[in-house]
Amino acid sequence: MPEIAVIIPAYNEEQSISLVVEHIPASVKYILVVDNNSTDKTAELAKNSGAIVLEEKRKGYGWACLKGIDYLKDKTVDIVVFMDGDFSDYPEELTDLIDYMHTHELDLVIGSRVANAEKGSLTPQQKIGNGLSTRLIRLFYGHQFTDLGPFRAIRYESLQMLDMQDKTYGWTIEMQIKAIKFGLN
Repeated sequence: MPEIAVIIPAYNEEQSISLVVEHIPASVKYILVVDNNSTDKTAELAKNSGAIVLEEKRKGYGWACLKGIDYLKDKTVDIVVFMDGDFSDYPEELTDLIDYMHTHELDLVIGSRVANAEKGSLTPQQKIGNGLSTRLIRLFYGHQFTDLGPFRAIRYESLQMLDMQDKTYGWTIEMQIKAIKFGLN
């Protein structure tokens, strides 16, 4: 069984963070909630639900993800799963991502919000931005993604190789483009 860590960047997610943490499968070794300078009880509720809570005062999705990755640098981890703290993804489905990764011998698996999407699951702005971004990636890099979604699993050694740098919301695009450039499966 692989050693799995989950990194959850969170900003003012007190309404949902406990649900997210509590629905993560027991097989996960590290559940890291990175509180990105919340003004509510996100950190307290995450800790009470069993997560390791890290604090990142610098606002930005990438800053929070990098904080979680930094925590793992001296730990034994095989796969890192990223997900949001708003319960828009189903944490128990992370086993589906991992199983798919192993079955198809992949380095990176992205849970698609577009394939079989429920009506209203993405705002019009998200649909347009997502569609444009994935089309541009296909045009410039020759690879077809269906989504830039936050629910993703990546082998830890592959994540280290990517040397992620983006501190804001370009994080997901950076990961996907670097995965193509480095020839990840």
